[in-house]
Amino acid sequence: MRVSKTRRGQPPRWRNERRREDWTRAVIGTTVCCGPEVFSRSSTQSSISLGTTAYAFWALNRKEGVMEVVVEIGAGLDVHKKRIVACCLDGRSTPPKRIRRTFGTFFNQLQSLRDWLVTAGVTDVAMESTGVYWMPVYRVLEGHVRIILGNARLMANVPGRKTDESDAEWIAVLLRHGLIRPSFVPPKAIRELRQLTRCRRKLVQMRTTAQLRVDKLLQMANIKLSSVASDLFGVSCRKMLRALTDGITDPVVLSELSYSTLRNKRPQLIQALTGTLSVEDRQLLKIQLDLVDDLKRELGRVDELIQQKVIPYEAIVQLLDTVPGINRTIAQEILGEIGTDISIWPSQRHFSAWAGVCPGNRESAGVRRRARSREGDRYLKSILAQAATSAAHVRGSYCAARFRSLKFRLGERRAILALAHELALSIYFILLRQQPYREPLAADPRLVRDQRRRSLIKQLQKLGYEVTCSDL
Repeated sequence: MRVSKTRRGQPPRWRNERRREDWTRAVIGTTVCCGPEVFSRSSTQSSISLGTTAYAFWALNRKEGVMEVVVEIGAGLDVHKKRIVACCLDGRSTPPKRIRRTFGTFFNQLQSLRDWLVTAGVTDVAMESTGVYWMPVYRVLEGHVRIILGNARLMANVPGRKTDESDAEWIAVLLRHGLIRPSFVPPKAIRELRQLTRCRRKLVQMRTTAQLRVDKLLQMANIKLSSVASDLFGVSCRKMLRALTDGITDPVVLSELSYSTLRNKRPQLIQALTGTLSVEDRQLLKIQLDLVDDLKRELGRVDELIQQKVIPYEAIVQLLDTVPGINRTIAQEILGEIGTDISIWPSQRHFSAWAGVCPGNRESAGVRRRARSREGDRYLKSILAQAATSAAHVRGSYCAARFRSLKFRLGERRAILALAHELALSIYFILLRQQPYREPLAADPRLVRDQRRRSLIKQLQKLGYEVTCSDL
């Protein structure tokens, strides 16, 4: 794109411009948000050819009074797996001085990055929350500079000019003007608890997958044990499975290993244990059972570590345990995701939106259409959905009645998500007020009956009747 000559004190004029205001389209993002009159009259431009990026930084260098400067000395980091590109913007000079450096991601190289930032006088550092690559950088820089972690989707540069250097500089520019919305990063103790709770959740999923593989193997060998026993990995069934791996295939002998109420189903067990289990199937079954046992043992070790970590937060765990559908395990996972300071979110609506359980907005021309739920913390969203599923089956509770009412209108999946939204609101106020869970007043049957009585009396009075009620 070509730029024509300009007079002193005026910004460049673009050829073939349709409107005078179109010059702002050449600026990246919102760095320059005012008209041409904001530029210094002492600047002189003559017969130069600038691209869009160059023009943006030409405007940035002469932006006195254009946009408020929040961070005087800040740095933007473009973090990758093997290298980090850093750009420091020093606003003590006019125009701001830019310093670019590239570092590796080994520990000693991260220490060099930290020393360089501290020596340069950097007070604030911004980077994108991409994968897990930001975590070691955060650990090394924590306590030395103020770190702002932003959503990569909200910090994207203009397409077509993407390089690591330009990304780092763009992040530094956004940081300089306070245009990065910080992501929630809990304290170190909560981050360590979160790492353990997420590991336990993953191990539970792996154990469930291994158990399903065992059932799949038995079905392929025509062993229908899961069709008779409710728990394939109960005491009786585990004895039978271990006997199968040892080479015992007589159905009568295997059925005698049943225990407690399962002994009443020995005729069905004899039929279910008659199959075509080969030698290779027994070897594979032994491997799968050993894997299930190993995962169970590792789960116990992780659970012990979690119990040690939650000792200082026992009061919060007990408060969360009062919510229907939330036991100690789920309470510990919620604590690991949101921490103890709920005041970080201004209101319960912000908290539910961050958790990803609030409805999405899709409105155009004044018409609202059905929209998917908002994206949020996927870990907390799955935890709340699991709690809502359990709360929907608590007999006589408000959550169960609410689920049945929503299920009729929305369907089961959307009703679970709506109930998870209500649980998120309850969790917010429980931690904010430090009070146990109390069911809403609408769940009290006496209040519901009185409200129904007043409604019926009002309808009869409208029809011209005088009503007098007394208890039976």
